[in-house]
Amino acid sequence: MDLVLEIGTKNYGDDLLLIKKAMSHMESLVGGYNGYVLSEPSSKFGWTFFKMAFKPNLQNGIEEKFSDMIIKYQANDQAEKFAKFIEDYFISKGCEVKIKISD
Repeated sequence: MDLVLEIGTKNYGDDLLLIKKAMSHMESLVGGYNGYVLSEPSSKFGWTFFKMAFKPNLQNGIEEKFSDMIIKYQANDQAEKFAKFIEDYFISKGCEVKIKISD
């Protein structure tokens, strides 16, 4: 099953560019090219929200390469730990985002 994250940002243009750069770097690290899809954005209350769907090859590559880091997150399940890891990864690349698992 593809994991889908909902990303919220107050600066869509800048953060989208940073996210794409960060994901390009991540794809290079794990060899999972074309491993995600972004949805169209929607805005409300000064925030812009969009979804990012991970394809299994990229998600599995990230989970394997960074398993020692992902396991340290406090969460109920693996998907939540993965989402927190991705949020921290984007923040470390200069993005000001909030991420949650999409229903």
